[in-house]
Parts: sequence; structure tokens; C-alpha cells
Amino acid sequence: MKAKMMVVNLMAIREILTTPDTFLRKRSKKVRALTPKIKALIEDMIETLRAAPGVGLAAPQVGADQRVIIAEYAEPSEDPEAEPKPPKLHVLINPEIVRNSSETNLNNEGCLSIPGYMGEVERFDTITLKALNRHGEPIRIKAKDWLARIFQHEIDHLEGILFIDRATEVWKLEEEEIQERSPLSQK
Repeated sequence: MKAKMMVVNLMAIREILTTPDTFLRKRSKKVRALTPKIKALIEDMIETLRAAPGVGLAAPQVGADQRVIIAEYAEPSEDPEAEPKPPKLHVLINPEIVRNSSETNLNNEGCLSIPGYMGEVERFDTITLKALNRHGEPIRIKAKDWLARIFQHEIDHLEGILFIDRATEVWKLEEEEIQERSPLSQK
């Protein structure tokens, strides 16, 4: 009699590393194969991001030295009267920016790995990137505005670069601002 195997997909919320953890400064390794370990990392990252809450997360932020990022962001609607668009989940393995606009913009950023701080960072307005999706298939994405900013921020994490390294100005949030951004205050 053959034993039946049951596969259970257990996702976990992982601890998000914060500064001054030196792991955040390491360059990540290229993913060579879409193994069960990488697939589990991706699922854990999705659950962790949603619990944080945030719009982007890179593998080094959860202690994995793999070139994997995720972003979940809802593009704003062109029509202010329209229903909000649902957020779109992007899973990118070995992402690489292959083209960028000459135009840049300066805007505020925060980071789950640097809680309580914001900074003004200059980023490209538009980027084109290539990567593998969560199924290991090659993809190209052209992103603009906030989505382009999110991708650039997360790809920086894969290089060991934090937003504070690129910021023209960094400031500590006031306690009220931190509470407004807290997952507990959003329930």
C-alpha cells in the first residue's frame, strides 16, 4: 500500500529587519532556480507585506539574500469619481532596470526597515525593467510615477542601498504621524 503525501502550503509572516541590522547592507544573490524554498519565500513576503502594511518589500528585509521583490499598489484612477482600482500584486525575481527616463522627481519615501523616518528622494519618473515572474517566466514592465518609485526603492534594497542613502533630507516622524501609519490605527 502506497502512502499518500499531502502538501500543505503554510505561509508565515516574517520579521522585517530594521536598521542598524547589517544584513540590509548586503548585496543579494541572483535566484538560479525557482525552488520550493524560493516559492515559500515569495508567499511569506506577500503575507508579511500585507500585514505590515506596506506597498513594497525586498527579500533582504526579511533576512533572505535573494534577488526577489514584491510590490502591491493600486494605480490612481484618471476619473476622481470612479471606484478606486484594486491593488495589483507584482512579484519580481532578479529584477533589472533596463531603461529609464531622463526626467526625475523628488518625493517623500518611507521604509518598513527604517520605521519612524521619512525622506525626500529623487527617482526616475519612468522605468522599464525585466525580471522573472513568480512562475519563472520572463517579463518586462514599464512603470511610471509611484509604481516606478516603489520598484526603484525595492531594487535598491537588493544592492544593499537604503532610501536614506539617496535622500536629500531625512526627518523623524512625529508620534501622531507614526500612529496614523500604524496598522493598528487602520482597523
